[in-house]
Amino acid sequence: MVVRKPREGDVRIPSGCAIAGIIDRSGQRHDGQDILKSIALMHDRGNGLGGGFAAYGIYPEYRDLYAFHIMYEGVEARAETERYLDQFFMSEKQERIPTEPVAAIKNPPDIWRYFVAPHPMRLNMSGLDESEYTMQHVFHINGQIEGAFVASSGKNMGAFKGVGYPEDIGEFYRIQDYDAWAWTAHGRFPTNTPGWWGGAHPFTLLNWSVVHNGEISSYDANRRYVEQFGYDCRLQTDTEVIAYLFDLLVRRHGFTQETAAHIMAASSWEDIDKLPADVREYETALRAAYSSALVNGPFSVILGSDDGLLALNDRLKLRALMVGEKGPMVYLASEQAAIEVVCPDAENVRSIEGGVPFVVQLDEVARQRLSESSENSPFERPFAHETGVMPKGRKEACQHA
Repeated sequence: MVVRKPREGDVRIPSGCAIAGIIDRSGQRHDGQDILKSIALMHDRGNGLGGGFAAYGIYPEYRDLYAFHIMYEGVEARAETERYLDQFFMSEKQERIPTEPVAAIKNPPDIWRYFVAPHPMRLNMSGLDESEYTMQHVFHINGQIEGAFVASSGKNMGAFKGVGYPEDIGEFYRIQDYDAWAWTAHGRFPTNTPGWWGGAHPFTLLNWSVVHNGEISSYDANRRYVEQFGYDCRLQTDTEVIAYLFDLLVRRHGFTQETAAHIMAASSWEDIDKLPADVREYETALRAAYSSALVNGPFSVILGSDDGLLALNDRLKLRALMVGEKGPMVYLASEQAAIEVVCPDAENVRSIEGGVPFVVQLDEVARQRLSESSENSPFERPFAHETGVMPKGRKEACQHA
């Protein structure tokens, strides 16, 4: 009897990594049990070399302070980092992050959290705004202090990640003890990069967090581009550059999240040529100006922020990403089953369209956006400050000088 060897397609081979997200648009907070159950269902999409969670709204009593989650490989790294923080920040509270021994989690680092505000005098002397000041010091810790790594640095949010399956990482960090209005999760299957605690997802900067399934073939071009603006890519994985691109395009350049996502998953030149003249002109300018921010390769991404969640697939949709809804709840996952395991009667379950950002905002944020003028759109009247290089008053003053 001849036994035929399995051929490609005969055996289910996961398309690498699992991502999930849950948000309550009303802002009501929920514990981590559902996100843990959702990501655990997709166990076979990972290989135990990375898992993690991001949670928004978990520190309401310190909502106005930056919550630094920092991993240490030794006491020297902690001592040096705390000396550095004392020099540039004012600390309200610092403590070890509570963890639970888990047999599958081996040799975890020493993990602390610090609730801090920029030192007023240092901030004023820097000439930077609060976000830029904080970002630069995060990069200093990651790049200049041996054995220290900032896992997250936002306000009223935090990242909990490490080497292990996500269900084990969730148990290790006692995720069920936290209450958040938005959760994201990741189960990692490293391909071209190592599995290490700092390289697990989510990747964060300030209040941005990114979980990603796929491979960024444009990483070198994207990395060189963001490094021109002071971003430091040291985490040995392609995903970190996505977080930095969103920060650059939205916080620094003033685009909406939707436009930033459109830049990163831009239309092809062939498709742009087929557009009406006015739209074609806008799309041509956008793609030409931000050609190095174009992200190539198969990917599905969930971005977390103060606004809510944004999901994005590459234009060819080479990675799966599903969405379902129930009342104020919205669920995202690489597999439909991971939605239905926590919400069996989810409604309007569908696949995210390739290249089109799916945005779900807090109701409060959505109401505020509706009351504001549209921005970054070729079809809307621009803001006054976008019509000239300088505000009108100063421009006229200069002309008459």
